[in-house]
Amino acid sequence: MFFRGLKILRELNRRKAFSMKKLLLPPFVWFVSAVAMLLLHLTIPIDTWLPQPYSFLGSVAIVTGLGIASWHSRLFRQLSTNIDTFGTPGQLTTEGLFSRTRNPMYLGFLMALVGVAFVLGTVSPLVGPAAFFGLAQYVYIPFEERAMALKFGEKYLEYQR
Repeated sequence: MFFRGLKILRELNRRKAFSMKKLLLPPFVWFVSAVAMLLLHLTIPIDTWLPQPYSFLGSVAIVTGLGIASWHSRLFRQLSTNIDTFGTPGQLTTEGLFSRTRNPMYLGFLMALVGVAFVLGTVSPLVGPAAFFGLAQYVYIPFEERAMALKFGEKYLEYQR
C-alpha cells in the first residue's frame, strides 16, 4: 500500500499536478500543524498548562491570526502580486501591516497556532507553533528575502531597514 502511494505521488509529480513545494505552502502547513496539535493533545497531552475557561481565550488569537493572514492574502490579490512563497515576487508591497513588518501573513498563521495551543491547553501541542516558527524563520523568510533582494535591489534593502 505504501509503495502504491509513492508510485501515485511520483506519477502526479511527473504530470506537474503535484509538487513537494505545494506541501510546504504556509496555509497547508498551518492546517497540518493544527491537526497534528489536536492529535498530540488527544494522544499525549503531557500536562495541562492552561485550564478551562482561560484556554478559550485562544479562540481570539485564532480568529485574529487567521484574519491577519486572510487580510494580507486579499491585499496581494488586489495588488495582483504573487502570493506563492516559492514563486517569483510580483511587486514590493508596503501596505497594510507590511508597513510595520515584512511578514504579517506568517505572524498571523503563528498567532493562530498559538491560539490553537491555548485552546487545547496542554503541553504537547506547543510543538506546533515552535515548528511553524522554525519553518518560517529558516526556510520561508530567507527564501523570500533572497528573491526580493534580487528582484528589487536597493529598494528592498531600504524597506528592510
